[in-house]
Amino acid sequence: MAAVTSVSFSAIAQSAERKSSVSPSRSVDTFRFRSNLSFDCFNVRSSNSSFSSNSSTSRFVVHCMSTDLPTVAETKMNFLKAYKRPIPTVYNTVLQELIVQQHLIKYKKSYRYDPVFALGFVTVYDQLMEGYPSEEDRDAIFKAYIEALNEDPVQYRADAQKFEEWARTQNANTLVDFSSRDGEVENILKDIAQRAGTKDSFCYSRLFAVGLFRLLELANVTDPTILEKLCASLNINKKSVDRDLDVYRNLLSKLVQAKELLKEYVEREKKKRGERESQKANEAVTKCLGDYQYAGR
Repeated sequence: MAAVTSVSFSAIAQSAERKSSVSPSRSVDTFRFRSNLSFDCFNVRSSNSSFSSNSSTSRFVVHCMSTDLPTVAETKMNFLKAYKRPIPTVYNTVLQELIVQQHLIKYKKSYRYDPVFALGFVTVYDQLMEGYPSEEDRDAIFKAYIEALNEDPVQYRADAQKFEEWARTQNANTLVDFSSRDGEVENILKDIAQRAGTKDSFCYSRLFAVGLFRLLELANVTDPTILEKLCASLNINKKSVDRDLDVYRNLLSKLVQAKELLKEYVEREKKKRGERESQKANEAVTKCLGDYQYAGR
């Protein structure tokens, strides 16, 4: 991602509002109560087919189903349980903010997983973890993170790779004109456009915006008007995308600076440790020589 340079992930999304509705004229009513625990209560009905002033008693049966959505704290704890090794602060600070924001997205009523969102997250994660000391740990952290959100890390990677490969074969015209063509990726984009247009099961987020940017980047599209056309084709607000991409670039820049500082610190500490070890070795040699000379007298 040569053209992009870091991520502030504040205010990615807000938690979903849940509205209550109770209608006395209906035999089946639905309402919700939410604190840390959500309940969907339904089938509130009289034992008779209708209410009667002559009935001496009216029995009601209430069936409640607990949806028990996880809290942010539970999601973070799941991540920490799955990956127990310490993570350097420069990485961990952003990861913790990311997981909070993604939790809020995941448990919105309008959220539905889609590969563009997955591509955006994979792009952000790979940028964040670039240069991490251990590739094995980097993969383990990714797995623990996604599973803490009750999603599939294999699907995230597979969908991101599929869209990356597709984007590399596109140009400015074919990228925007996906609705007139058939294909696995094209059909997914058409589904996103339909949901976004009707506001049905679609949750826009900063990670989705990053996914769109990545598609343009891989297709080597530099004309800014193409992003506007792509947003129009997907029924996405272009101003929101522009704003979120500015935040993304700004944070990537800060992240690069933080990593450089960390690298300098690590190298400096290694040098100091090397000097201390060298000094100890010299002292040990000197002592041994002194003991040897003393014993030879």
